[in-house]
Order: sequence, then structure tokens, then C-alpha cells
Amino acid sequence: MAPIAAAVRSSAWRPEALRRWLGPWLILSLGLGLGLVRPAAAVEYKPLPPPAPSGLSDDWLIFDEDRNVLVLYLPGYHKPAQAYYQWVYLTPGQSLRVSFAARENQCLFLDNRLLFTAARAGTYTIDLARNLPGPRTAGKHLLCAWHPQVSPNYASFTNERAVPSDKVKSTGEAPRWQPQARLAVHRGQNVFLCFLLLIGLLYGAIRTAYQPGFARIYELWSNTPGEPNFLTRPTVTWLNLVLVLVFALSFALLLVAIHTNVQNVLILRRLFDVSESDLVVKVLWYTVLVSGFVFLRLVFLALMGYIFDLSPLVLPQYREFVRSILFMGLFLPVVMLLYLVLNRSWPEGVLWVSNGVVTIMLVATVLRVAQTLHRRSSLLNLHLFSYFCATEIIPLTVLLKVLVFTY
Repeated sequence: MAPIAAAVRSSAWRPEALRRWLGPWLILSLGLGLGLVRPAAAVEYKPLPPPAPSGLSDDWLIFDEDRNVLVLYLPGYHKPAQAYYQWVYLTPGQSLRVSFAARENQCLFLDNRLLFTAARAGTYTIDLARNLPGPRTAGKHLLCAWHPQVSPNYASFTNERAVPSDKVKSTGEAPRWQPQARLAVHRGQNVFLCFLLLIGLLYGAIRTAYQPGFARIYELWSNTPGEPNFLTRPTVTWLNLVLVLVFALSFALLLVAIHTNVQNVLILRRLFDVSESDLVVKVLWYTVLVSGFVFLRLVFLALMGYIFDLSPLVLPQYREFVRSILFMGLFLPVVMLLYLVLNRSWPEGVLWVSNGVVTIMLVATVLRVAQTLHRRSSLLNLHLFSYFCATEIIPLTVLLKVLVFTY
């Protein structure tokens, strides 16, 4: 340090001399300081564990008896089961509301303990976190939907998440339920609307191309000479074939709408929710069934007429049957529009109206056929009345049981 002090006191001191004397000492001090400092340990990056899934998922499990395990249920690969399982994660202080459509006597289990039993068919909402049959512990719990006779409607299960209780206490806000968005909310509407548009175009084209024949068929309640003339005309014509197919499409559309859950509000609470492609196939299949029933009815009447020795009544009876269903088929698109408009706001009422229209159409057709037969021979005749029961009353009872009372 003495040379440095002497250089500073010297009158001949210059900045170049000061840098020459301080340079080595600064380098030495910096080296000693770095040597005394311990190197910091490198921080190891560890990814955070994934959060536990909350609420319900779209994956359901079924029990495999052979392997004694729960396996993922694959629709179309596995057979429908009577019990469907799913693992749910519950957190203390956080509600987990589940909405689902249940048939009568459908049960809900949590950790193999009975949680809920549906007293009647309907749509229910239950809080799984608040209805635990045991201690409220956070973690994974096994949810099971089971029905003693049929497969539960597992596709109708949706979760609704609520605001945690601590947040409600701090903010003072009431919990707001936020239903999980589902792609199937408007499932089926586009299919039905497209089919309705097709039916309207077909009726309009037939009305324009075959106006006289169209008028003769739909003058059902008139007393003009055209009415008996229709019963003597050929039955198998291109006009009749096309009109029967249009009627079959209209009737099939209404039947599929009644028997299928369209808005995820369980209208019938008996059948499974289907996709739009399945709806198209179902409508076409029902159309084939209805048209096949109409065409094969002539064979059935011919067979029964031969058995009862009443073959001259077969063709007038069948022609009256065809004209009656074609006339009443004009109102089916209107009923279908009513169904789509009021299905969401008044599902039970629309169900009763739709089934009532089907019942009225079938019963009115039988009454009209009875009137036509009675004009030719009195139905008070026991032989003719037996024939009428075999060809009209018994089929009507079967149709009402299959199409109306079953659902």
C-alpha cells in the first residue's frame, strides 16, 4: 500500500499511473471473492401432478364377470348392461350436482351403498357430495346406475358444478349452477325438420301433378257420387303407391319422435338416446315397416276373406282402409310440428297429444271401415261381425298395445 500512497502524494501523479497500480489489486480481490462464494445448486424441474378429474365423464364401465374387473363400456361392441359404473372425484366443501333421467325403480349407488331410488319415471338432480352414505372424504368414489329389469339411460347423466362453499361465504353470492354443455342438446331437430320439409315437398308435387286423383282420395266425408266410385277403382296405382309411401314416412316420423329422446328431456323415459345418423336409419326403418304393413294387409284380408267366405268384401274394405289412412295422414306433419315446438316446454303434454293422435287415427280408420262394411251387409250378422273382429278389432288392439300403451 506504501507505493500507492506515495504515488497519490506525488505531485507528478497521473491517472495512467493510478490505473497501473490498482489493476493487479482489483483482479486479485475479485478472484478471492469468487472463490469464497459457494456455487448455487441447480434447481431441478419437476412437473406438477395433474389435477384430479372432477365431475362425471363420458366414459362408463361395466362389470366383466369372467375377469372380475370393470372394463370400459363400448356401445355397439358390448351388450347393454343393467349396471353402469364410473369413478367420480369428490372434494370436501364443493358440491357435485348430477342430473339424470331415471326410469321407475332405477337405483343409484355410491361406493356400493344405495344412494337413491326413483319412485317414478322422471328427471332428477342429486348432490353426490352431500349425500355420501359414509364419511365425507376427498378422493375417488365409485358411482353406479342400476335398474333391475332394463338398461339405465346412462347417456342422460350430466354434472352441474357449483361455487365452493368458502367462496360463497366470502363473497355472499348465491351459488350459480353451470350445467355442462352437451352436444346432444339439440340432437334430432335437424333430422325431423329435414324430413318434414321433404314430406311437404312430396305432398305439394303430388297435389300439382295428380290433382283429380288427389281430390278423390281426400274427399273422405263427402256424400258425392265420387266416394263410391273410389271404392270401385283399381287399388294398385302409381298415385296410391306414392301416397302410401309418403304416409308411411309421416307416420314413421311421428313414431320415432315419440319413441326417441330428442331434447335430452326423457319424454318416454324408456329408450336410449341416439345420434342423428341413428335417427335417420330409424325413420327409414319405420317407414319400411309401416308401408309393408299397409301393403301386406291386402294379403291378410284376402286370406281372412277366403276363410270366412267373404271374398267380395275384401277389396272395398282394403280401399276404404287405404283412403282413411291417407286422409288422416295429412294431419301428421302438423302434429309433428307441434311436437317439436312444445317438446321442451311441455314434454308430458306433447307426449299425450302425440299418442292421442295415433290412437284417434287408428280408431277412426276402424270405424270408417265398419261403416263401409255395414252399408253392404249388416254387422249385426254374427258371421260378418266375427270377420270384422278378426280383421279390424284384433289388429287394432295389437297396434294400440305396440305403438301407444307400451310407451
